[in-house]
Amino acid sequence: MAVLDDLSGFEFEDLMEDVFRNLGYENVRQADRTADEGRDVIMEEVVDGMRRAVIVECKHTDTVGRPVVQKLHSAIATFDFDGPRRGIVVTTGRFTNPAQEYAQRLRKNDDPHPIELIDGEDLREIADEIGLDLYNGRIEILCDETLRPYDPAASVTAPVEEAFRDIENIEATELREPYSQATFRPVVAITADTNAVFETSVGVIHRINDRTRFVVHAERGYPQVADDKVGTLVTENLHSTIELDTEQFEEVFDDVEERRFGQTQTEYKEWVVDRLQDYHTTTVTYTGDNNVTYNKTCEPNLSDISVQSIEPVYLPEVHQTTELGEYSYPYEYYAAGPSRVTVKDGIHRCVHCETSGVKETYTYCPNCGAIACDSHIETERLEGKPVCTGCAVTERFALKTKYFYDEQNLEAFREEYAEMPIHERAMENKPLVGGSIVTTLLVILGLLVTFGVI
Repeated sequence: MAVLDDLSGFEFEDLMEDVFRNLGYENVRQADRTADEGRDVIMEEVVDGMRRAVIVECKHTDTVGRPVVQKLHSAIATFDFDGPRRGIVVTTGRFTNPAQEYAQRLRKNDDPHPIELIDGEDLREIADEIGLDLYNGRIEILCDETLRPYDPAASVTAPVEEAFRDIENIEATELREPYSQATFRPVVAITADTNAVFETSVGVIHRINDRTRFVVHAERGYPQVADDKVGTLVTENLHSTIELDTEQFEEVFDDVEERRFGQTQTEYKEWVVDRLQDYHTTTVTYTGDNNVTYNKTCEPNLSDISVQSIEPVYLPEVHQTTELGEYSYPYEYYAAGPSRVTVKDGIHRCVHCETSGVKETYTYCPNCGAIACDSHIETERLEGKPVCTGCAVTERFALKTKYFYDEQNLEAFREEYAEMPIHERAMENKPLVGGSIVTTLLVILGLLVTFGVI
């Protein structure tokens, strides 16, 4: 299998760890190096509801003979596992006839520790199945699964319609259908275990036993860990993915884009191991046998970190833009069926200031299409409906500013105001009238007190 000849024996064993994990085996990890510096892979599988240990011997050689298979059989028999066990020998080359006959005899005799043989030709078939690039020994990401870009029980525009329900003075019938774009962004959900013990002459001074699960944005460039909300959205919906069918989605979205995974699965694994090694490295202070205080940097070995799973999936990012009058309102979110995480909310935002967030109150101005906060919304004098300060025409009447949709409404009110009796004009500034009345009463009360009337 010449395409893998450039790999060292250890690199081949690292690769096979990834291969078996992609084939669906569980708790895949490498054992400690043996005296001959070989490293076996240990993993588990569930057959008919029963968990079984699988011990793997990796041989990066041209031929594998019967002694290797016999040695593995003995190792399986003595392996400490409470349950059934079997073995696998995998090689980039081929097995001799005696090796094949020995493995066949174990199966025919219903030996409790059967051994499966995987040769270079088998590896070629496995490569096609899991995306193994035989030219560089790395596993590519093969993924055609995505989280749902919308709730199948509702319309594509349902999230936008829901967001507009919080806006005052706007009816659903006034909303134009938004322009919708779905971008399918690649992510990987990763689970890894770190198990390390650090000892000195005084005993164990530090121990790590940690399982880490996180989601990584996997487009081109350096991997970026998704924030907690996005990570939860992905991990809680991995069980309900669907096929990424762009033709189907183009029927419900105005535009559809599929991004590519930026790196191989092998590269993401290497990045995770390096990241967790840095994360778990710490300095521990302890007291030695001589009562002297020491500081020791505890850094886990690469072999202490075991990547349990790397699950690729596409995460839909939906961009929807609604046009209202002079303004456009973007609403962007990551979607997983009925669940979503908002990325950008241009609906709950005043167009005239920095006020934003769903906890504020916003009102729609039908005159220009603005969504404005309480500080930038007024009542139109002639029609008694909301108007924003950005588009309103203003003029002072009875020393108070009045707001109008346009010059035509302003002119109509001028004529109406000119015909008002003096007391009605005064009521155009009720706070002023109220204050004048209170002031007058106070003056009268003061005079009555001054002249002894009361």
